[in-house]
Amino acid sequence: MNTKTTLKYFDEMRTDDGRVRDIYQTYTHWMSQLPEGTLERKSAEAELLFRRLGITFAVYGETAGAERLIPFDIVPRIFGSKEWQRLQLGIKQRVRALNAFLHDIYHGQEIIKAGIISARQVLDNELYCKAMQGIDLPNQVYAHIAGIDLVRVAENDFYVLEDNLRTPSGVSYMLENRNTMMRLFPELFANHLVEPVEHYPQMLLDTLREAAPVNVSNPTIVVMTPGSYNSAYFEHAFLASQMGVELVEGQDLFVHKQKVYMYTTEGPQQVHVIYRRVDDDFLDPLAFRPDSALGVPGLLEAYCSGNVSLANGVGTGVADDKSTYLYVPEMIRFYLGEAPLLSNVPTWRLSESDDLKYVLAHLPELVVKEVQGSGGYGMLVGPTSSKEEIETYKQRILAEPDNFIAQPTLALSTCPTMVEAGVAPRHVDLRPFVLSGKEIRLVPGGLTRVALREGSLVVNSSQGGGTKDTWVLED
Repeated sequence: MNTKTTLKYFDEMRTDDGRVRDIYQTYTHWMSQLPEGTLERKSAEAELLFRRLGITFAVYGETAGAERLIPFDIVPRIFGSKEWQRLQLGIKQRVRALNAFLHDIYHGQEIIKAGIISARQVLDNELYCKAMQGIDLPNQVYAHIAGIDLVRVAENDFYVLEDNLRTPSGVSYMLENRNTMMRLFPELFANHLVEPVEHYPQMLLDTLREAAPVNVSNPTIVVMTPGSYNSAYFEHAFLASQMGVELVEGQDLFVHKQKVYMYTTEGPQQVHVIYRRVDDDFLDPLAFRPDSALGVPGLLEAYCSGNVSLANGVGTGVADDKSTYLYVPEMIRFYLGEAPLLSNVPTWRLSESDDLKYVLAHLPELVVKEVQGSGGYGMLVGPTSSKEEIETYKQRILAEPDNFIAQPTLALSTCPTMVEAGVAPRHVDLRPFVLSGKEIRLVPGGLTRVALREGSLVVNSSQGGGTKDTWVLED
């Protein structure tokens, strides 16, 4: 199988003539002064640190060694302050519009009445939760925590690849990457004024407090996990510990008279806010899947009664469905009256006959995704796939065209990355984490994911990608 791309890409460290860009000048000078083998030794130290801390993720479908160490690259990705400010404005704008859309589709449905998005697209979506119709949430926020995936294709050109609004993960890696870099390279942080990220847990806690039911001034907050076998369990435990709140499973909670309580050694304690990392379908066996052992019977009724808040809200998935993604620029215009600051990737809907015809004729050039897929699973990257893989995927599309969208294969930018052969460019994306409460907050940077295999454009950790520290330099 061919693993190399022939796309022309933007190198974030070097210009076309090989000159080091200004933003990387200090770093590359420091790197040039290092004794031979230093980066290799530091990389091994970082791996050892991650093992000791247990920074792992589970890979579904693997029978041998379900827990895998997430690869960490010790060469940082660097942004300038002004560059980040422009990105931040676009990210905040997008999340404001997405929350407005979610409030609207569960209330007046003005965007449907205006003909901008069809009733079928929203109301027939399996992620739309009819029980949420008419339910008012604190601050009208549904997606309290959002992960907006960005890709760069030129010096000033960024695209939003997808919006993650259900249970976005990865922020613990962002925080641990920074901790590891500061431990291994303290001198780098003396030479660079890097914007901090370690206050994220406090920002998250503030956001969850602001999500509390009306008239609750000192809410009890918990993080609800599906359990230790979940792929992001490390993150659930990490965030609960960092915020100083309880980590619970469904069996630790119960509902009485439409209120949620937690079992404690001192008796039941009412819970006001649940940062849940459990998908909608498994939240409440009385309302959703009756076979769920992960949820809490009666939780949805307590939620809809306004006695407990859930972050993220029930029914947010309809807004991060990849077929809904196409409409986000129009949402920004409709709800905010503004021009979108960040562009979508051009996208074909395979439910449309003309789009389907085009995509089937150009599969070797395109990326095809399931509309409700995530984690890099179930996608086709045409330029790096064999004829057999393309033909097999084509049959899946023909069987259920409504289940897919397609996009051009983008020339993702590259960053310097430590690989076996030394430091070499590898393709990256960026997931900033956006917190929505009474205001929208985010720490500078986010999680940079890197495709460690040469030529690969798939950055997901489940598909062999790694992560790196993301620096935003102060002015």
